[in-house]
Amino acid sequence: MKHIILYISIILFTVSICAQNPNRTYQSHNEEKGVFTVITNDGKYVFQFYSPEILQTSFIPNGERYKNESHAVVTPPKTIETTYKYVGDDITFGSKALSVTITTKPFQISYSYKDKPVISEKLGYYKSKHQPMDMVKDNIVADSTEKIEFNLTKDEVLYGGGSRALGMNRRGNRLPLFNRAHYGYETESKLMNYTMPIVMSSNQYMIHFDNAPIGYLDLDSKKDNTLTYETISGRKTYQIIVGDSWYDIMNNYTQLTGRQPMLPRWALGNFSSRFGYHSQKETIETINKFKDENIPVDAIILDLYWFGKDIKGTMGNLEFLKDSFPDPKQMIKDLRAKNVETILITEPFILTNSKKWNEAVEKNILAKDSIGNPAKYDFYFGNTGIIDIYKTEGNTWFKDIYKDLSDFGVTGFWGDLGEPEVHPHWVQHATGSAQQVHNTYGHDWAKLVYEASLEAKPELRPFILMRAGYSGSQRYGMVPWSGDVNRTWGGLQSQPEIALQMGMQGLAYMHSDLGGFAGANLDDELYARWLQYGVFQPIFRPHAQEDVPSEPVFRSDKAKNFARFAIEMRYRMLPYNYNLMYENHQYGKPLMRPLLFEEPDNPKLFNYSETYLWGNDILVAPVLEAGKKEQQVYFPKTSDWFNIETDEMIKGGQTKSIKTHPAYIPTYVRSGAFIPLAKSMQSTKDYDSNFIQLQYYHHGSIEKSERKFYSDDGKTVDAIEKGQYQILEFEAEMEGRWLEIDFEADNGKNHKPKTKTVELVIHNIRKMPKRIKIDKSKVNGTYNEKYKTLTLNITWDTAEEKEVRIKLAK
Repeated sequence: MKHIILYISIILFTVSICAQNPNRTYQSHNEEKGVFTVITNDGKYVFQFYSPEILQTSFIPNGERYKNESHAVVTPPKTIETTYKYVGDDITFGSKALSVTITTKPFQISYSYKDKPVISEKLGYYKSKHQPMDMVKDNIVADSTEKIEFNLTKDEVLYGGGSRALGMNRRGNRLPLFNRAHYGYETESKLMNYTMPIVMSSNQYMIHFDNAPIGYLDLDSKKDNTLTYETISGRKTYQIIVGDSWYDIMNNYTQLTGRQPMLPRWALGNFSSRFGYHSQKETIETINKFKDENIPVDAIILDLYWFGKDIKGTMGNLEFLKDSFPDPKQMIKDLRAKNVETILITEPFILTNSKKWNEAVEKNILAKDSIGNPAKYDFYFGNTGIIDIYKTEGNTWFKDIYKDLSDFGVTGFWGDLGEPEVHPHWVQHATGSAQQVHNTYGHDWAKLVYEASLEAKPELRPFILMRAGYSGSQRYGMVPWSGDVNRTWGGLQSQPEIALQMGMQGLAYMHSDLGGFAGANLDDELYARWLQYGVFQPIFRPHAQEDVPSEPVFRSDKAKNFARFAIEMRYRMLPYNYNLMYENHQYGKPLMRPLLFEEPDNPKLFNYSETYLWGNDILVAPVLEAGKKEQQVYFPKTSDWFNIETDEMIKGGQTKSIKTHPAYIPTYVRSGAFIPLAKSMQSTKDYDSNFIQLQYYHHGSIEKSERKFYSDDGKTVDAIEKGQYQILEFEAEMEGRWLEIDFEADNGKNHKPKTKTVELVIHNIRKMPKRIKIDKSKVNGTYNEKYKTLTLNITWDTAEEKEVRIKLAK
C-alpha cells in the first residue's frame, strides 16, 4: 500500500510540474513558410527558427499586435529544414536538433535538444499584480506585470541576469532588471549597472527574453522549481539557444545578437586612469612619469575635469576647459608622439547651468516631461536634463560632439552614468517612457558613439568604454567595466565571477577598475594582487578616486616593482591575447572562461570561479585574500598543467594546495599548448610582429597538438574581410622518438608574407636530444638542464612551410 501511495504521489508531482496554465486551451495550429503557429483560447504562439540551434517563441495575447522590433537580435530568421509530427495529443515541430512539443490536452509547451528535455513552460504567459521589491520600489513602478513562467529541474544551476556579485549560481534570487549603479560594493551586489534578460543553465541551454522594458528575473526564489520572467510591458518573446558545448552556445548566441568587433591593438595595453587629471600639465607629467620609470603605457583617460574645474555644476559642457587645457590638440599630439592614445569621459546629462543648456533646449535634444517641456530633475552633479538619443535631433547633436572630439585626435570614448544613473519614470523619450528605454539607453548610446567614431575616422577601430548596456551591446564594440567597486579585498573577490558571467552572456571585455575604485585604502598587497589578476582580465586599467593613486608610478617602490612585473608580462603576452580578441570576434568565445566550460558534467565546477581559463590554454588562480601563503587550485582533468614560472608539472583532475609568490599569482599552461610571446616593449606601437618567442609545452601523452594564432596591423577596420591578416599555424606530432613541429601560415589575400624570427622554446625535454633538424639541415640547440628546455632560433619565411624534427633521447 505504501508503494502504491508513493507511486500515485510521484504521478501527481509530475503532473503538477508539467501542467501549464489550466485556463489555456488548444484550438488549432498551422505551419507556413517556416513559421509554426498555435492558436489558443487566449492568444497565439508563434515559433520560428533562427538556426537549427535557436528557436524563437512569441506569445501574442488576444487583442494585441505582434511587435517585431528587437534591440538585441540582428540575425534574421533562417529557412531551415524542419520536421513535423502529430501523434496522439502531441504536436512536434523542430529542426534536426531542437524541437518544441505542444501537448494539446492538458495544454503544455516543452522543448528538447537531440531528444533530451531542455525546459518547459509552467504557467507560460500570464498577467498578475506587481509584487515590488524594496530595492527598486521607486524605479519599477507598475500595478501589474506580465510574466512567462517555466519549470526547472531540481538540481540545475542558473547563471545570467547580467552583472551581479552573487556567486556563480544565481538560483534562488529574484533579480530586478533595472540598470543601476552600486557605489562601493564588495562581495555581494544584487543589482548593478548592467542587467540582461538572460538565463543559462548547467544543463547547457540559454534563454534570452527578447524584450527591452524593465522588469525582473525570478530564478526560483520561492524554491518551487520555477523560473519567471517579468516585465512592465512589451514583447512576450524569448529564444531558446542550445549547442553541444558551452562554446557552441556562445557562438550561437553571439551570431543571434552580434559579434564584438576587433578592438584596436592598443586596447590590450596598460591604461593610465584616475578620477581624475585636472589639467593638461598634469596629464603630460603623468605620462612622462611612466616613461621615466620604464613602465609600459598605451592610453590615458581624462575624467570629467577636462570640461570643468569642479565635479558638480559642469557636466554637459562637453568641451575642453581652456583654463586647464589651453591647447588640447597639441596635448593629444604630444601624447601620440609618446605612443599614448587619449580617451575622454562623456555623460548623457546636460546640467541646467552648463554651457550647453540653452543650446540643448533651443535645438530640442532633450527628453521631455509629461507636458512637453525639457525634463529637469536633481541628481548628485546638479539640476539636469538628459539627451534624448531616440529623437533625430538628440542623436545627431550628440554624434556631432563625438565627431568634433575625434577631429581633435581623441581615439577612445568613455560613456559614464549610462544606466542612466538617475532616470525618473515620468521622463518621456521619443520612443517611450523612461521605464521602456531605461535598460537599452546605454546600448543605444554605445551604438551612437560607435557610428560617430567610424563616421569621423572610418579607417580606425573605435574604443568605447561603458558601464551599462543590454543584450547584444557587444556588437557596438562596447567594453564594459564592473562599476564603482570598493578598494578592499572583498571588492577584489567578486571580480572574477562578474567577468566570467558577463563573458558567458556575450560581453567578453567586462573588467574591473584594477586596484579598486571607492575609498582611500592604501594597501600595497591588495593593489599588487589586483594588478596581477589584471594581467589575465580583458582590459588592463587601474582606476580609482584620487585620494590614493591608481597609477603604479605614484605607488611605493615595492608596489611599483610588482606592478611593473605584471604589466611587462601583460605586454609580452600580446600575440596570445590578440588571438583571444580574434576568437571572440569570430566565434563569441569569452577571453575569461569558467572551468565548467572545460568539464560541463562536473557539478563541483558549476559554482566555481576561484580558478578560470584565460583563453584555451592558460589556467589562472588569482590571490583574493590578504597574506595568503597557500591556496587551493583545481586542475581540470582534461590536461596536465605546467607552472608558467617554474615548469613544475601537475596532473589534472585534482585540487592541490599551491604556495603563492608575492610577485605573481598561480598560473599554469596546458600540456601540448603553444604560447606565443613578444619582446618586452613600452607600448603596443613598439610591437615587433616579426619576432615570436614560441613556447611549446611538450608532454609524452600528447601525440598531436595544433594551435593557430591570428595577427593583423592592429588598427584596420574589417581586416579579415579585407584579407589583411595572417594566421600562423603550429603543429606538434610524436612519431616514435621523433618530435616533429611544423610551421605554416594562412596569409590573407591582401597580406604580404614576411620573414619572422622564431625563438622556439620546447619544455619538458628530459635530456639533450640526439639529433635536431630544421628542414633538411642539422642544427645545434641550447639545452637548459635546470628547466629541461630546448631552445632553437629559427628564421621563417611565412610564405613557405617550416619543419623542425627532434630525436629525443631515451
